[in-house]
Amino acid sequence: MVSTQSEAADIRQMSKSWWLFLCTGILWFIIALVVLRMNDRSITTVGVIMGIVFIVGALSEFLMMGADSTGWKIFHGLLGVLFVLAGIWAFVQPEEAFWALASVLGFLLLMMGLFEILAAVATKDVNPLWWLGLVAGILFLILAFWTSQQLVPVKGQLLLFYVGLMAMFRGLSQIVFAFGLHHAGKEAAKLA
Repeated sequence: MVSTQSEAADIRQMSKSWWLFLCTGILWFIIALVVLRMNDRSITTVGVIMGIVFIVGALSEFLMMGADSTGWKIFHGLLGVLFVLAGIWAFVQPEEAFWALASVLGFLLLMMGLFEILAAVATKDVNPLWWLGLVAGILFLILAFWTSQQLVPVKGQLLLFYVGLMAMFRGLSQIVFAFGLHHAGKEAAKLA
């Protein structure tokens, strides 16, 4: 019974921050609404999001540099500096950052498709739904080749649509997680 009470106390403690996930979910929905309007603000929003991603990537690389005890420290440091520079560029010129991303969208979709296919094949023995990853990977490859043949404005529209949908799904998952965490905290309080 002690482990159950200790687990319940941990769950209650974690559930106190359920509102934070609710707020981030709502923020993701606002981002999705702005991006899916497909106007100049959408382009700027995606450029700023790219800047945030680059800065978070830089922080991650600098943390890896501190944790790495091998010769890769220099690589992590250089990559962190490049990410910081890319983040600053994306914040200063978000529209240019967006169009740069749109111009390489076909390549990114190709990499995503290959990754999905490889992950599906690698987990075939342990994942009974491995074929869904295979189908998704093939669809990403088809989309990559179609996108590569399009003009940059069409790639931009596809990128806005993709980012908008991902933001909407991320917001939905954050809100569902928030209420699940809140409910788990209430259930844990009943055990105590």
